[in-house]
Amino acid sequence: MANSEECCSTQLIDGDGAFNATGIDRLIKEVKLGECGLSYAIVSIMGPQSSGKSTLLNHLFATNFREMDAFRGRSQTTKGIWLAKCAGIEPCTLVMDLEGTDGRERGEDDTAFEKQSALFALAVSDIVLINMWCHDIGREQAANKPLLKTVFQVMMRLFSPRKTTLMFVIRDKTRTPLENLEPVLREDIQKIWDSVPKPEAHKETPLSEFFNVEVVALSSYEEKEEQFKEQVASLRQRFFHSIAPGGLAGDRRGVVPASGFSFSAQQIWKVIKENKDLDLPAHKVMVATVRCEEIANEKYADFSGNEEWSQLEEAVQSGPISGFGKKLSSILDTCLSEYDAEATYFDEGVRTGKRKQLEEKLLQLVQPAFQALLGHIRSGSLDKFKEAFDKALNGGEAFSVAACNCSESFMALFDEGCADAVITQANWDTSKVRDKLKRDIEAHIASVRAAKLAELTALYEAKLKEALSGPVEALLDGANSETWPAIRKLFRRETESAVSGLSSALLGFDMDEQSKGKLLSSMEAYARGVVEAKTKEEAGRVLIRMKDRFTTLFSHDSDSMPRVWTGNEDIRAITKTARSSSLKLLSVMAAIRLDDGDADNIENTLSLALVDSTNVAAKDRSITTADPLASSTWQEVSSSKTLITPVQCKSLWRQFKAETEYSVSQAISAQEANKRNNNWLPPPWAIVALIVLGFNEFMTLLRNPLYLGVIFVGFLLIKALWVQLDVAGEFRNGALPGLISLSSKLVPTIMNMIKRLADEGANAAANDPHRNPPLASKNFTNEGNASSEMSSSASSGLTESDYTSPAKQD
Repeated sequence: MANSEECCSTQLIDGDGAFNATGIDRLIKEVKLGECGLSYAIVSIMGPQSSGKSTLLNHLFATNFREMDAFRGRSQTTKGIWLAKCAGIEPCTLVMDLEGTDGRERGEDDTAFEKQSALFALAVSDIVLINMWCHDIGREQAANKPLLKTVFQVMMRLFSPRKTTLMFVIRDKTRTPLENLEPVLREDIQKIWDSVPKPEAHKETPLSEFFNVEVVALSSYEEKEEQFKEQVASLRQRFFHSIAPGGLAGDRRGVVPASGFSFSAQQIWKVIKENKDLDLPAHKVMVATVRCEEIANEKYADFSGNEEWSQLEEAVQSGPISGFGKKLSSILDTCLSEYDAEATYFDEGVRTGKRKQLEEKLLQLVQPAFQALLGHIRSGSLDKFKEAFDKALNGGEAFSVAACNCSESFMALFDEGCADAVITQANWDTSKVRDKLKRDIEAHIASVRAAKLAELTALYEAKLKEALSGPVEALLDGANSETWPAIRKLFRRETESAVSGLSSALLGFDMDEQSKGKLLSSMEAYARGVVEAKTKEEAGRVLIRMKDRFTTLFSHDSDSMPRVWTGNEDIRAITKTARSSSLKLLSVMAAIRLDDGDADNIENTLSLALVDSTNVAAKDRSITTADPLASSTWQEVSSSKTLITPVQCKSLWRQFKAETEYSVSQAISAQEANKRNNNWLPPPWAIVALIVLGFNEFMTLLRNPLYLGVIFVGFLLIKALWVQLDVAGEFRNGALPGLISLSSKLVPTIMNMIKRLADEGANAAANDPHRNPPLASKNFTNEGNASSEMSSSASSGLTESDYTSPAKQD
């Protein structure tokens, strides 16, 4: 494999073990590794020869390591150790491709060099990929167990501890789920670690102190190329920012600065080459290991292809199978007996170990089917329990009795199903599945109980809200001294009724006293919350309520009739009464008084500060007293029960007075106007003067009654003018405005009256052409009556007509 400038690769160690210091220095310069400081990562890969290590690296890191040509046969491709830069991965990452193990080209020298190269890779790498075939998991050589054991031991002796991530890449993944393969692999690694002799300083050190173990599985590159590439692309993402916290090598230790990596790697390889303690396993054990491994693999393959097992595996996916445990135990027993017969003459220790591994692999193979069967039994039992439980509740059975009976019945049914599924060779514990079923049943019971309790609680809460909201609002609307006692009485009565009903309904749930008491207490708290919420809502509208109450009392009499201000009413007293009632409403709304001991002095404080203070200040302005409302709290009232603070009360009262002042002013104006309208007669002294001074004129009228008729007609005309001009209405706005208005309307009004009289006279003559002329010469009385009727008719016509006509002429 030649160096490529494009991917920056070089042979780090050749096939003879010579370290290429010149090549690594040139590579470090090309990739500018010396500028990275500690921000770089080293990845290496090891595994059997021709297992696809180079192929994996090329796809995973976009390198160009030489790959094996399958058409030329399986042979060694990579010699020694090659180093290249990963393309497109941050931070800067170098990858080492190690020579494959078990190669026939090296022969007997293979094991020594593979241990040296593996130890070197572990010593310098942050992440080590261990490439292995899926079907080789559990094999002594193929899984690199002796190699890892020796590497673990020598590494602790040669180097200071560092944290390395071992990523086992399982190639050509089979139908066996990764979840079943991974525990076996991890258990093998832990066993190797436990068996390795350790120095005193690391006697109790766990494997996780030196290594992070990761396991991934990839599909076959040759058979499922597209799926293999997708999986590799997904795996590549894990190498981005691999040294960041939480990354693959996020907790590594003892990192060598990038500028010293070349010298450090050269010294490590020197120490490894001089080590003479690495040995091969004994020949006898090796032969036994290889042969027993072959027999075990053969029996595993026979079992995997067994038609009866395949039918069981397929059938268990759709539902439970009767007699599953007996059938599968018989097949497993036959497979293990055949292994014992063929491996009986090999080393007992190796034979027993491989038999145990075979048994573990077989059990791992059948465990998914067993777990699926347990899942079917559990889900079936749970579904049947739910159906029976709902049926019992719908039939009127008490909740606690139905829950207990159904739970016991279907847990027993699950136990019967588990007993039928037990496999003789496996000592699998079904308690976890049983516990899960029990938890699921208890969770279902709890959810149904919670739903039933929520339904009951919602029902009684709705009743409480309906029983409290409307009456409380009505009581607060008519606030008086008995409002809060009435609310307390209503609150206690409805709450006791709801609590009693809920308590009776809870008897079938078999609740403990603490839970029951908590639920009943929450119901009482809800009732209190309804009252308090409604009170707060009404307190927010207190100003509107106060104005409505003032308007009702001020503008209506005791019979609820609209009040007419005739001049006899005591507006001051009426105003004081209406404001006192509004102040009473404010004092009732100021605080919540749901408890019997809630006594306060709010009403007196408000009266003293808002009503009496005005009178006191008017009497003696020299006396200065503290304002009792200059506070944010009431005496003897907690802040939680305060709805309207003293300062807010003062502000509300000021706004209330300002908004009701207009009504009082209007009443006073109306009363004064009424008094003016009623005082149209002159003073008594003027009447006496008229009688004394007008005696002669009065006698003249008596001697000549014709003057009386003339005066009467003149009175009618003046009366008509009075009504038409609305003299009283014009003078309500003042004397001067009234005179100006009348002067502008007088002449047009007189002209209008004359015109109407002329029109009516013409109409009368036209309607009666045969009228007797002598009838016109009647006595004074008849003439006066006719004139009176004519004047009244004219007055009536003028009153009904729109007197705005003169105004338009004005």
